Amino acid sequence: MTAADGAAASTGAASPGTVPSAASAGTASSGAVSSGAPLTERLTGFVRTLRGHGIRIGPGETVDAAAVLEVLGLADRERIRAGLAAALLRADRQRAVFDAAFELYFPLGVGELTGAWEAPAADRDELRARIAAALAAGDVAALNRLAGEAVELLGRYGTSSESDGWSAHQTLDRLRPQTLLAGILAAQRAGGGGGGGGGSGFGPGNGAGTGAAGAGSGGSGSGGFTDRLDADEIRRRIEDFRERVRTEARRRVAERRGAALIAQRGIARSAEQVDFLVANREQLVELRRTVQPLARRLATRLAARRRRAARGRIDIRRTLRRSLSTGGVPLRPAYRRHRPARPEIVLLCDVSGSVAGFANFTMLLVQAMRDQFSKVRVFAFVNKVDEVTHLVTTGEADPAELGRRIAEEATISGWHGSSDYGTALGEFAEHHIDAVGPRTSVIVLGDARTNGFDPNAAALRRVAARARRVHWLNPESPELWSTGDSAALVYAEVVEMHSCRNARRLAELVTRLLPV
Repeated sequence: MTAADGAAASTGAASPGTVPSAASAGTASSGAVSSGAPLTERLTGFVRTLRGHGIRIGPGETVDAAAVLEVLGLADRERIRAGLAAALLRADRQRAVFDAAFELYFPLGVGELTGAWEAPAADRDELRARIAAALAAGDVAALNRLAGEAVELLGRYGTSSESDGWSAHQTLDRLRPQTLLAGILAAQRAGGGGGGGGGSGFGPGNGAGTGAAGAGSGGSGSGGFTDRLDADEIRRRIEDFRERVRTEARRRVAERRGAALIAQRGIARSAEQVDFLVANREQLVELRRTVQPLARRLATRLAARRRRAARGRIDIRRTLRRSLSTGGVPLRPAYRRHRPARPEIVLLCDVSGSVAGFANFTMLLVQAMRDQFSKVRVFAFVNKVDEVTHLVTTGEADPAELGRRIAEEATISGWHGSSDYGTALGEFAEHHIDAVGPRTSVIVLGDARTNGFDPNAAALRRVAARARRVHWLNPESPELWSTGDSAALVYAEVVEMHSCRNARRLAELVTRLLPV
């Protein structure tokens, strides 16, 4: 099946250019994700998957998406993608999850996507040579076909129909496309950097070399700058090809086991839904980008809460007095107005080990919202406490950089490097208790794992007695609070403890718990 045929088959289009009516759209047959599934079922399954990954989509947006399919028709897959994204998404950060799910429910084709134009590669070396030529030429159609060939040739595993499948990791590990960069650049230089497929130095072209590599390679011999541009473009194309392989492997497995199951297990969650304790470097970088937008959104919510709080409660006596002029009907309620002062915030953060990313991100988030509070003070600890407010306020919004500066410039550990909540809480209550007053909300960030040391709940009680309120945000699941060396349940008897595993949950807690 060709790529064009696959696009038509994946959407159930009878022929290119056909725009289905409302009736036909509900009964259009599609052989991809689940054999014979109508288009309405495919769309609702797609919406359910997006909801399962934290994207808020209501009935109105779903109806709009159905209208998009009817208006745009089913001939152009990329137009469908753009139209559904416009109807269903509200933020750019949701696009990665959307695209991965779209590839499952509206795939490029069904079955094998190996092209009908040429025979599949016989071995790995031949396949690598053809991939290098397509990467040099920037031939998207060829790269789609080659991704299918790579998965078929190198990614199959299992010995029975129940256990076999295709693995993108196995395919990429055997293919190693990242090692093609040097050969592609050398061939371009040897070929003189000419445009077109033949100019790439790989023989007859696989499409016109209209990408940045083809355009910029003409000056590749003039200096290091254009060489770097060429290398960056080829790296981008290689990473794009790696993603095509992952998409193709997921698509094939989804045909056999169902799109819903693969969408649940095979699509990476958005950064704001990834647990702080397991987030990798790329996800932490993505979280860094969300600090300022999230802070603005939360600040808006807190300002709205403050406006409502300023109105006060109903004054019963004054309301009844006013109602005498209207025959006892309280048409004009009177309120006990008050002007709440902006609260003070104290953060007490464990910055050791795996909880450091959670603490650093939260410190930056609260600091970005500092205009909503009269004062923000930040204290960090491992087994000793030190104030790091000046480090949080003067650094950039980068959790990793903040963690490095705290480790280098603050005194947060003594003779050992393990967390000791009891000692840290005792030191805070002894030397920094003046930071806590009747208008102060204290937020403790940490997993409450004491490494066998005394939890010193008495020190936490002393802090709670002086503060307006104390909340403990724990990045671990509540099921783990009673396991191992965790003292979470001990501290939960003194202060409110909340599970805070990802950025979305953190935003909810900040909005609900922070005083106004």
